[in-house]
Parts: sequence; structure tokens; C-alpha cells
Amino acid sequence: MENGAGIAVNTEDLSKVYGEGSTAVRALRDVSLEFPNGEFAAIMGPSGSGKSTLLHILGALDKPTSGRVVVGGTDLSGLSDRKLTLLRRQRMGFVFQFYNLIPTLSAEENVLLPALIAGEKAGRYTERLDELLELVGLIGRRTHRPDELSGGEQQRVAIARALIRNPDIILADEPTGNLDSKTGAGVLELMKSSAARYEQTILMVTHDPRAAATADRVVFLSDGRVVDEALDPDPDEILERIKTLESAG
Repeated sequence: MENGAGIAVNTEDLSKVYGEGSTAVRALRDVSLEFPNGEFAAIMGPSGSGKSTLLHILGALDKPTSGRVVVGGTDLSGLSDRKLTLLRRQRMGFVFQFYNLIPTLSAEENVLLPALIAGEKAGRYTERLDELLELVGLIGRRTHRPDELSGGEQQRVAIARALIRNPDIILADEPTGNLDSKTGAGVLELMKSSAARYEQTILMVTHDPRAAATADRVVFLSDGRVVDEALDPDPDEILERIKTLESAG
């Protein structure tokens, strides 16, 4: 089934259950969402609300128990594991809290890794690599290994790595969780500017109201359900909504 024009990702009645019987855990309950092309969306909620599960399913890293995910017109429920892997490589980039850089590789080698894993030659990405290293401010650090870079620099390498193959969608799981507030703000601004520059959709899980406030829209989850949304909220508004959800839980 074809997706609607202008929609990067949408879900329909998405549910995820871990386990069976009396010990079953319902991580997601009938989640239906749309994320337009070019949107920067934050996903928030109390611990255990299902936000990381949702991100993993949106990124084809996990499969729902019921419901479906459509990415750019492609219904993921009909794809084999091999085709899901190809879709992730071709259309998605991932940024994680713990960077996941290869310690023996230089910054530029880490950035190029998704292209090399896909069987492409590094020479094809010479101009793109230079463009991204300049964008993230690491031209002068391109030959440094991760242990020679600060936490903020390592996360910027991770962002460049996510962007190297020009994916349609960037999925970020707590991308500023290990960074101080100033460095985290710089990383978020970089993500937002790069998404605008390359017309990409960013889906970010975060617990930080200041990080969420940089997004165009915030989706709030509680007990596996979408319970609220907010457009361009400020950090104080987000914090109050999270406190309300936590007290209700």
C-alpha cells in the first residue's frame, strides 16, 4: 500500500507484546502516528512508556506484534529480514547515546563505515566525507581515533556517520544523554541544521525537556500509548507534562 504524499513514516494500530500469558508485557498499545518529511520529532515519556521500543520498530530493528509501519510508501510487514536490512542501509541513519564508534578506526573511517558495510568504495564518498566533516567541525580531527576525541566530538562523528549515505530518516536514541548541556545543545543544533540542509526526518527519543524543545513536535507516551502531542513547546511546558504523566502512572 502506498503511503500518503509527504509522509516519511507512519504507524497504524502498532502494538508490541513481550512474553506470553500472565508475564506478558505490553510495550506498545495501538499506536497510530504520522511523521511528515523533514519533521524533527521528539518522543518522550516516563521510564517504561515504550519510547525506545517505538523507535526500534520505526527503525526496522524490531517487529511489532500487530499493526504496521510504512516507511516512504513501503509496508515493512511484508519485507523479509534481508529486505529490512537493505531498507535500513539505504534509507535510515542511526545515532545512539553511546556513539558505538569502532575504537581502532579514525574519525573519517568511522564515518565511512556504513558505506563500506554496504559494499561501496570509499572513493565514491570523498566529496561527501569532506562536506560532512566540515559540517560537524571535525576536518582537523579526521585522522584521530575515538580515544583521542572528546565526548561531543565522538557524537559528532556518529552524526556524520548517520548522514554519510544521505538517508531519508535519522533515528536518534538519547543522542545527548552522555553530554554536558552546552555540548548537547551544539549536537542538537547540528542535527537540526543538517536535517534542514538535507531535507531529512529526525525521530529522537529523549528524556531531556531542553533537548525535546528543539524539535518541531513532541509526542508523549505513557504505558505504551500516545497520550499527548505538542507543537514547538518550551522546556517548562514539556517538564510539566512529563511530571503529570509520571504522577498519573
